[in-house]
Amino acid sequence: MDAAGWDERYAASDLVWSATPNQFVAAELSGLRPGRALDLACGEGRNALWLADRGWQVTAVDFSRVALEKARAIQARHPRAQELAIEWVVADALTFDAGPAPHDLVVLAYLQLTSDERRDAVRRAFLALRPGGTFFLVAHDSSNLTEGTGGPSDPAVLFTAEEVLADLDGERFEVERAERVTREVAADASHTHPGDQTRTAYDVLVRVVRASQPSLSSS
Repeated sequence: MDAAGWDERYAASDLVWSATPNQFVAAELSGLRPGRALDLACGEGRNALWLADRGWQVTAVDFSRVALEKARAIQARHPRAQELAIEWVVADALTFDAGPAPHDLVVLAYLQLTSDERRDAVRRAFLALRPGGTFFLVAHDSSNLTEGTGGPSDPAVLFTAEEVLADLDGERFEVERAERVTREVAADASHTHPGDQTRTAYDVLVRVVRASQPSLSSS
């Protein structure tokens, strides 16, 4: 789906995603010391707002102007709106230039791209980090199509943790977590069995730390 398609989707409802941060973002990143964060494909800004509320200086990027307008409106209603350090940027995750100042954290949450585009976005995000910075990705796992519930129906935009790590081939990093994870979602008429209250969705979660480049020894 292109930017115009996402504009239509965001304009059609109050909130496409929840007002609260993604559960894995909150669980995995709450212990990090605040610094400079980049949230690529931020949507309506739920993760960016959560990070900023915890003291992060956030650059939040999405190619949907409608999504960012909603994000700004949500920020304006926040009780500490003026204290939240967020720059909302209309740009594509595939072409956005993060600039020369390195980031302490980059978040990619549920970005739906084909393999070549995903590789470009993942590497662009990773290279925006300082050494010691954290790359965090969560998305719909390939297995969700046949084993889980919800998410995209196009297998071309689904992937695994192993594929994300392969996207970073040649880069130096330490893997803190790279695996399939489960997420319980409320059942609805489109995918419930009689008596079900929730169904299980399968996501891919990757958290790596950018390593320092090896020093060059003198001859």
